Amino acid sequence: MNKSNHPFHMVTNSPWPILTSMSIFSNFSSMIIMFNFKNYYLNILSILLLIACMFMWWKDIIRESTFQGMHTMMVKKGIRMGMISFIISELFFFFSIFWTFFHFSIMPSIHIGLKWPPKGIILFNPYDIPLLNTIILLSSGFFLTWSHHSLLNKNFSQSILSLILTIMLGMYFSCLQMYEYYNAPFTINDGSFGSIFFLGTGFHGIHVIIGSIFLIIMMMRMNFNHFSNYSHLGFECSIWYWHFVDVIWLLLYISFYWWLNN
Repeated sequence: MNKSNHPFHMVTNSPWPILTSMSIFSNFSSMIIMFNFKNYYLNILSILLLIACMFMWWKDIIRESTFQGMHTMMVKKGIRMGMISFIISELFFFFSIFWTFFHFSIMPSIHIGLKWPPKGIILFNPYDIPLLNTIILLSSGFFLTWSHHSLLNKNFSQSILSLILTIMLGMYFSCLQMYEYYNAPFTINDGSFGSIFFLGTGFHGIHVIIGSIFLIIMMMRMNFNHFSNYSHLGFECSIWYWHFVDVIWLLLYISFYWWLNN
């Protein structure tokens, strides 16, 4: 057992931060090559390298926290503050997208005919797939809360079941959004409207995929009995992230879909 005279975790040297940064840089660089030269191999390779770095880094963190007991109460407090700060930074990122959207909505430029959405843009029906996706995400938030409540009451089988339902709903949301994009009556090249629409909904879709992966990892850890009713910080962070994604989608649905059609 490791003993120290302080409550902090002195992390050992790890290659994963620098390798993850390099893989992310290569991923974005290869995306530029893919868009211009239709070469997908470098992009696929960089994604596989990023996944490998993430897997190994997460594996080390799980080992340090679950099996070595390095995550003391002070360390957990720091992780909570880090997760809260991350979510706040993501909130300001989406705030900039909404700011741009409402700037064009309230004061449309003469270059787009002083009209928002611009002439020729066919809008989505807000009561079709967008409304279904809203119901799906709200339902997933309900099942995730159920999973957390079951874990607090030591009902682990029910917690895993409701978490699986949450993941399935998240994946279903992503599939419906891909279908919506495939049948979209406009593209990201259709002026400022197309750019801001696909930027907002697209980045939200990426966050749903990341949140689904987050929850899948938590489900695997729960299945391996890594969590208890009093110690499940990783699961708590995934819950915060998923509810954040839910709130952002509600704002996107109200402004990008419903408000424009009324």
